[in-house]
Amino acid sequence: MTAPGSPLPPVGLLQAAPHWRAVDLISDLHLHHGDAGSLASLRAYLQGGLARQSDALIVLGDLFEVWVGDDLIDFDPATPGLDGEDVDTLLFWRDCVRLLADHARHKPIWFMAGNRDFLLGARGLQACGMQALQDPTRLELLGRTWLLSHGDALCLADTGYQAFRRQVRDPRWQADVLSRPLSERLALARQLRAQSREHQLGQPQDWADIDVPAALDWLRHAGCHTLIHGHTHRPGDNELAPGFTRVVLSDWAGHGPRPRAEVLRLDAQGWHRLSLLAVA
Repeated sequence: MTAPGSPLPPVGLLQAAPHWRAVDLISDLHLHHGDAGSLASLRAYLQGGLARQSDALIVLGDLFEVWVGDDLIDFDPATPGLDGEDVDTLLFWRDCVRLLADHARHKPIWFMAGNRDFLLGARGLQACGMQALQDPTRLELLGRTWLLSHGDALCLADTGYQAFRRQVRDPRWQADVLSRPLSERLALARQLRAQSREHQLGQPQDWADIDVPAALDWLRHAGCHTLIHGHTHRPGDNELAPGFTRVVLSDWAGHGPRPRAEVLRLDAQGWHRLSLLAVA
């Protein structure tokens, strides 16, 4: 978290291969068993023509609504304590992993942890065919630079969330959670899901947004003029200050009053928003 007087975060670097002509970015899919539509949109994108036009895919966090540990990949349905809902949920995640891994055999996928899938570890990334990406990371593509982040570390006004973020990113807290039985972790996931639904009853414009001075500090520190992030569920772009812009990725939802699924494409012309609803 960046706060007044705090050191700026280290910045990762992703240099596009010389032959790359387009990179796609997504975030906040929140894939879960109760929203088959978002998985259908992702499948349609990965297996369709749009993904074939891109040279790489970058996921800026919250790909999954929650991730309870890499051992879910090869779970045994007969594991004591698992009920039918647990098994269906785990099979859904397994389908997601296979879909991503199949795409990664043809195009590279980078993954930046969000505030929901921070327990996705090295084994899980390998199973999905994804490579870990530091938050924030400077992307160098076609002679331009972009600063990539999930965005949650910049929402400084949400002090309650920032305290939660520090807790769940603590290696000791993570080790304690991962040591618990899978059934107990799934119960915790359901609890988090219920809290998320309650939070989503409010309007996105009422949720904490990024701190603009902190975002500008990050951009200057990284030598970039455009910040791309997710997390806030407020897709759009705006000027942070003269010469500095931010681009907010769309969240995804396969059902409800506002179904949406969108990819942000970077190429020689800049950025473009591609709606996937027509192809899902």
